[in-house]
Amino acid sequence: MLATLRGTLKERFAAWALRTRSPEPVPIVLTQRRVYVLPTRGGLLYALSLLVLLVGAINYSLSLGYGLVFLLGGLGIVAILHSFRNLAGTSLTVGAPAPVFVGDTARFPLILHNADARERRLLRLFLPGQAVETTDVPPQGSARALLPLPATRRGWLALPRVTIETVWPLGLVRSWSYAAPALACLVYPRPASAVPMLENATPPFANQQNSRLSSDSGDEDFAGLRRHQTSDPPHHVAWKTAARLGPDAALQTKQFSGTAAQALWFDWAQLPHGLDVETRLAILARWVLDAEDAGLSWGLRLPGRAIPQAHGPAHVHACLKALALYGEET
Repeated sequence: MLATLRGTLKERFAAWALRTRSPEPVPIVLTQRRVYVLPTRGGLLYALSLLVLLVGAINYSLSLGYGLVFLLGGLGIVAILHSFRNLAGTSLTVGAPAPVFVGDTARFPLILHNADARERRLLRLFLPGQAVETTDVPPQGSARALLPLPATRRGWLALPRVTIETVWPLGLVRSWSYAAPALACLVYPRPASAVPMLENATPPFANQQNSRLSSDSGDEDFAGLRRHQTSDPPHHVAWKTAARLGPDAALQTKQFSGTAAQALWFDWAQLPHGLDVETRLAILARWVLDAEDAGLSWGLRLPGRAIPQAHGPAHVHACLKALALYGEET
């Protein structure tokens, strides 16, 4: 009960401390009104120690005791000022996060900018419940930090509230601020682990066609895969396919000929009946990746949408993005 109340109060304070609605447009400037300062545990012990020293100095009328207390107290006040100035005025922009698959860790690039002539030291950035990234920002320069966040579902993964803090220089006080930049990472569906091999290009692959890919490679055109033999050259082994299928799968060897590779259609409607949506998306994602590894050309048919046959990294991204956003696009 107490933990729930504490979490609720913390969330309400964070929402108020943002000073604006979430998400925020970039660049985000951490103005003085957005930076907050509180003592750390070490700072509280430091203050308690000064209080004990002050009581002793008063009790025994020790002039040197007074001097020591006032000196250390002034040092603590200066630490508050320097910690606050170390964070206030920093600005924040974002980069483009690379797409990931469900179950992987998304990494959001944040870029800190320092317009001052002094260095910003030991700035720590983190997302709720995630690892801390520590960085220094050089004078009139910038620094980049990658904030990790597990991707648990397909679609767009929005960047949650970011906490930026520092305990520099003495660790006696903590200065912190919140930011909620508008940034999202695309999460592809997790490819299925057990699906038919691409070389068996009969159903469940749908509407299979024999056609030519536009290529200038002549006799080096990819013709398919077959079971690996000990006499096959190592550079002809389909290593990417073997890595995806796992150590228990048989090795496959790429075959090359003067004819071009096979062009395929991966059709939602031709998948076995009774499969749920996520299983269908996982199978289609696996076929897309295996077809690209094998050098094939393919098209993708989803309910209400068709992506023409092609190949290459851009085509892979287009197909995986369509699978990731299936049922979520408005």
